[in-house]
Amino acid sequence: MQLAFYAPMKPPTHPVPSGDRAMAQALIAALETGGVGVDLASCLQSRDGNGNAGRQAALITQAKALVPDLVARGRVAGWQAWLTYHNYYKAPDLLGPAVCLALGIPYLLVEATRARKRLSGPWARFAEASESATDAAEVVFYLTARDAEALRNYVPEGQHLIHLPPFLARTSLPQASTGGAMLAVGMMRPGDKLASYALIAQTLALIEARDWRLLIAGNGTARSAVEALMAPFGKQVTFLGELDADGMAAAYGAARLLFWPGVNEAFGLTYLEAQAHGLPVVAQDRPGVRDVLFPRPYPSPEEGAAGLLKCLTQTPPAAADIRAHIAAHHLLPAARDTLMQGLARVGVQ
Repeated sequence: MQLAFYAPMKPPTHPVPSGDRAMAQALIAALETGGVGVDLASCLQSRDGNGNAGRQAALITQAKALVPDLVARGRVAGWQAWLTYHNYYKAPDLLGPAVCLALGIPYLLVEATRARKRLSGPWARFAEASESATDAAEVVFYLTARDAEALRNYVPEGQHLIHLPPFLARTSLPQASTGGAMLAVGMMRPGDKLASYALIAQTLALIEARDWRLLIAGNGTARSAVEALMAPFGKQVTFLGELDADGMAAAYGAARLLFWPGVNEAFGLTYLEAQAHGLPVVAQDRPGVRDVLFPRPYPSPEEGAAGLLKCLTQTPPAAADIRAHIAAHHLLPAARDTLMQGLARVGVQ
């Protein structure tokens, strides 16, 4: 089986690490473990983060010019289907539907979100393109319950909606953690990420004991702001900077829990990585985030730092139970089976 793969938000070959890139890479790995030949169709990044009508028009024109060559490539390569990861109003798939129509092959989406309210306003053209792409898909794999709600409200006749839980690009669990520090993992940038760091600092200020340590993995333009938030705690907080895969594995191994509130996270692969090492998670009960957490009570956002402190100090679930949950639901074998079932739904086997 030969399949075209596309990620309009960020291609899997992009040099800057992120959750979006990691998920695209994981999807390719899952497909390949199922015996699928994956051809990266394009590295065109269609994202418009500012609602710029001129940029949207230019990207639409650029994408149209690429379609004939992609159709020719698809005929030569024998593409049997096209799968796009992360189609939404700021980064719509401007290629897949047209190529699939020309080749007469199935079009599938992973993590497509509906945003009908964006059909007017600065992202109107991209929102229309995103909605059209989602309408064109024969199969949509949704990652979270929040995405499923909107998809079900506007599902076209004959479209299959399939739950694909977020997963890690590995077939087995890493070594269990044995460390004693708390660990926070997150990019340092203004907005939601900085808000999560602020909640961590507010919670730390409530801890009466002073025998704790916090490791922070991450970097970014708001590092000075994060350092200012953590300054009152002195040497109890250690900044590790941006880490590669081996560095992150060492950080998880040095930790006893992951502390990341998850303000407006889509879901967060770091939660899965930490739990694969057996770490309990201190986070807020938020849409998307709850889809990747070991099932137990988590504080609501309204509870603020006090709720996070309660979660931080309560008896955690057993590491073995956390790891078993990840192994059953969030590794490559489970994802491979789900993706192959979706392809079979549209006659691609």
